[in-house]
Amino acid sequence: MIFKASIVVMPLEALLDPQGKAVTGSMKNIGLPEIQNVRIGRHITLTVDAENAEQADAKVNEACSKLLANPIMEYYRFTIEKA
Repeated sequence: MIFKASIVVMPLEALLDPQGKAVTGSMKNIGLPEIQNVRIGRHITLTVDAENAEQADAKVNEACSKLLANPIMEYYRFTIEKA
């Protein structure tokens, strides 16, 4: 069975996000000072062939923890649905 995973990887809250800080500063320049604390991460989609949702979940979790996210600097969350 094919499943589609939607993964969000974000910098840890305790760490500085220079890209997000730059975008936050630019919001004032374009007339949107009420937008603050921008954090920038990555959105990843993939498909996985697995026997069931639990197996797909385990495979996606392994991919995230071993390759797609750096646990020292980032956290991740994902959802899985049938493709």
